Amino acid sequence: MKKHYYIAALFFCIGTMMGQGALRKAELHYRDLAYTEAAAAYEEYLQNNKTPKAEVLMHAAEANYYTGNTGAAARWLEKAYQAGGNTLPAKYMRMYILALRGEERYDRADALLWQYTALNDTLKSNLEAQKQALDVLLKQKEKYELKGLASNTDKSDFGATFFGKKIVYTSAKDTLRDGAKTYAWNKQPYLSLFVADLNADGSFGKEKPFLNSAQTDYHNAAVAFSPDYKTVYVSVNNVNKANRLQNDKAGTNNIQLVYGKIQGERFDKKQYAPFNSKDYSVGQPAVSADGKWLYFVSDMPGGYGETDIYYCEIYSDGKLGKPINAGVMINTEGKEMFPFLKENVLYFASDGHYGLGGLDVFSSSVSGVGQFSLPRNLGKPVNSNRDDFAYVQSADGKLVYLSSNRAGGRGDDDIYLVVPKAETPCEKVIAGVVTDKKLGQPIPGVEVTITVGEKQLTETTAEDGSYSITVPCEGTPITSAKKEGYAANAPDDKGNINLQAYTDLVKKGEGNQEMVDINPIYFDFDKYYITPQAAAELDKVVYLMEHFPNVVIKIESHTDSRGKDDYNLRLSDDRAKSTYSYLVSKGIDPKRIESVKGFGESRLLNKCSNGVECSEEDHQLNRRSNFIIVKK
Repeated sequence: MKKHYYIAALFFCIGTMMGQGALRKAELHYRDLAYTEAAAAYEEYLQNNKTPKAEVLMHAAEANYYTGNTGAAARWLEKAYQAGGNTLPAKYMRMYILALRGEERYDRADALLWQYTALNDTLKSNLEAQKQALDVLLKQKEKYELKGLASNTDKSDFGATFFGKKIVYTSAKDTLRDGAKTYAWNKQPYLSLFVADLNADGSFGKEKPFLNSAQTDYHNAAVAFSPDYKTVYVSVNNVNKANRLQNDKAGTNNIQLVYGKIQGERFDKKQYAPFNSKDYSVGQPAVSADGKWLYFVSDMPGGYGETDIYYCEIYSDGKLGKPINAGVMINTEGKEMFPFLKENVLYFASDGHYGLGGLDVFSSSVSGVGQFSLPRNLGKPVNSNRDDFAYVQSADGKLVYLSSNRAGGRGDDDIYLVVPKAETPCEKVIAGVVTDKKLGQPIPGVEVTITVGEKQLTETTAEDGSYSITVPCEGTPITSAKKEGYAANAPDDKGNINLQAYTDLVKKGEGNQEMVDINPIYFDFDKYYITPQAAAELDKVVYLMEHFPNVVIKIESHTDSRGKDDYNLRLSDDRAKSTYSYLVSKGIDPKRIESVKGFGESRLLNKCSNGVECSEEDHQLNRRSNFIIVKK
């Protein structure tokens, strides 16, 4: 992927240097980010220099990588790797791995990846989990295919965004712009925004420039809209009121986020994101379905990598809150870009998570503000050995677009329509996180099963407790989760599941026996019928026995000392049988109740024996039933 569409997060430098000779010329172009010319100049220099410095090799590789020549990038980085004693600085080690993936040399790329992550157990474990999930996905039959759009050109076209019944996208084509400037990086015109009709087959028609008053003479890209389409957020070069570039002290021009109201074809009430800065980039916006959260990309200080995904609150007056980093589960040392939200799933592009090429598209379940599951690679054909990004879906999920610079396109970046293969039925993803009800912590290794009609689909939760299962669109899915030692349970309306541990439902009771952990079941004096309080506690016994079908219990009932001993023995027996009848009436198999026995006043818990004066509360303590676990 060419750096010119990094738009919200990368670095644009407009500078001039003078120099002599092939290397000096190459370094000049490299510093100016004129990578097309830099790559050619480095190639000329390296053909005549057999012992170049490692820095020169790495710069040559970088120029080639950012102009899509992963073969040359891998070749120069291999030389730099060997010259450096089989190691490279972190930035170039990651680039070497990505270049090898671009050449589909996956075994070599993996070997370097595990070398690079050898000292970071958490990172390596996450990458291995992602690789394992991707390997499983790649063995399955591909369910989708990509269709390139007729509106694509030989220049960069990317970033489709739904705008009601229309589509807005970014392009470097200059056919509709007068006097378009060119960008040194790749000798293409600067990026502009276009709006087009959205045809029934997903193609674009009747296109024209979008909100000219919102666009600068430089890069304009990556838009997002409020749910009512009245507010637009746009990524543009940092320019002043005279439409001239505002560079930082180093001569770098960064990207800023502007937003305002859409009035017909005009852009009104223009505002600047409060966290914009000349010193770093902010852009690539995405708005949550409820309009309350803005996600974006930035390389602001304090992040985890080259570009990170952030989010902030959108207040009712339209103002933007403090930016919050999406955290280490989403962001890596590399680039995270192009966020898109659909229901409780965040889609984004990354070259830091385990993938097939440069940027791959990933999905992560969002269980709450700032709570993300381990991202999952969407696999082929969404992802390829090149850069794949800007994944979006329509509100009804029927239209899906993707941007990519993969082989077979019209040139540079192209927009693709992702469509189900004819023989593939409609499917949807159900995702969530399984947590411990008491502790609130994720539970790995839980078997989550979704039943739709006669079809059952099962997946085991990852280390972060997440699961994601693709199910048919037709039919009502029924989800359950089970793991030994936990009570099986159903999800909430967001797909998240709380499980209750067996150890939270039992306790050590009289004689150190394991008993169902319930409040004491008290009976009225001289009575054995089930009170409402007793029913509520007995329902806890029912819950445990329903969720742990191997549990077998015995019921023991007791009275206080008042009354004759033989009468109390019969009364306690009646009480035991009463609780037994209640459990059976709730569907508990009688075979799972080993014994039902009353002990009368023979096992008092206090001093209140015959002839001892006691309060009503003391006597009530002895009128109880216990549910002792004899098998589990």
